[in-house]
Amino acid sequence: MQTVHKPSFAEHRIWYGIILFLVEFVRGAFLVSFLPTYAVNALGFTVTTVGWAVSIHYIADTVIKCYAGYLLDRFSLRFTVACGLAVSMAGLWLLYQVHSVWLLIGASALFGIGLSPIWLVCLSKVKPEHRAEQMGMLYTCWLAGLGAGPIVINFIIDKSYSITFWLMMGLWGVSLLLSLFITNTKLSTPTQIPLQDQLAMLWDRLRSMKKLLPGMTLQTTAAGILVPVLPGFASHALGFSYSQYSYLLIAGGVLTVAALIPMGKLSDRFGKKWFLILGFTAFAIMLFSLTLASQLWMALTLAGLLGISYAAVLPAWNALLAQYVPNNNQGLGWGLFSSVEGIGVIIGPVIGGWIADTFSESMAVLASAVLLGAIAVYYWIAPPEGTGERVALKN
Repeated sequence: MQTVHKPSFAEHRIWYGIILFLVEFVRGAFLVSFLPTYAVNALGFTVTTVGWAVSIHYIADTVIKCYAGYLLDRFSLRFTVACGLAVSMAGLWLLYQVHSVWLLIGASALFGIGLSPIWLVCLSKVKPEHRAEQMGMLYTCWLAGLGAGPIVINFIIDKSYSITFWLMMGLWGVSLLLSLFITNTKLSTPTQIPLQDQLAMLWDRLRSMKKLLPGMTLQTTAAGILVPVLPGFASHALGFSYSQYSYLLIAGGVLTVAALIPMGKLSDRFGKKWFLILGFTAFAIMLFSLTLASQLWMALTLAGLLGISYAAVLPAWNALLAQYVPNNNQGLGWGLFSSVEGIGVIIGPVIGGWIADTFSESMAVLASAVLLGAIAVYYWIAPPEGTGERVALKN
């Protein structure tokens, strides 16, 4: 009798990776490039309104993630993902049809609601014995899509808003079609912990890592400030086309990826404290200098140095955070930390939009640089604990 072959995660990971890549490609393209450009230049909304739309998007995404266990326990994986992507596709379509502020905000929330399920499915497919390898693959797809989306879309925005939008809709439709063929088998099930216990664990972790909290919130706030203003800054302050703006993103992204591993090894060897301080300092200086760039080659050089600065910070930062993650609840631990960092992602776009409208896009970029510089000064005065040993916390 012929046996039925059951596909393993290794055989399905490309399948899930493609869906995740497409979803994050469109999200990055829309939020970072299309929405700030189209809403301001074509629809006449203020940058502050765009900031609110971006913030509401992430709030909706975060709220849905809080119901991860409920969704996974009560619905099939295929149904959850397909419904989520369909809801987000409706939100994406509405965002192109809006003519009022409240419809823009509501459509942005709708777009955020349907994005979480694909992550829930990917996490449920991860085998516990190969968690590090498979999580690395998922995050690679996520970062690749989130980074490639704005770069590719900027080249098309110069040609036509309509073509750009329908390309994003088409890619989203492909991801929705692919989701109809995913399996419903869960290789791992996240441990369900009562809300009261989750809050107690969160409080315990926050108390023990209080020196890291300013960096967790301020750096994501600084990044969030830039989201609604960068396309306008490149166009109005620097005088670049959106295609040239893509070259800046490429320069920063390529050098970030190239420098991550060397910087990680160096931070392990020489200590994470100084890599945080010097990395944040360099980031602030390069961002400030970018407001003074008058030629493309200068901006490209500064963007590359920004990428190297980010590469200096990221490995040391994640290594410090990892010391506070409980061994027996790593998923929950990282989720709690992401929630704290998410505060900055939510408030940053609103602050950035308000500064851009009240003053200028350049002033918003300077505000982001000031926050990053403040983090460097803070960690120089009060360096976080981090000797390479896992912080002793009760699990």
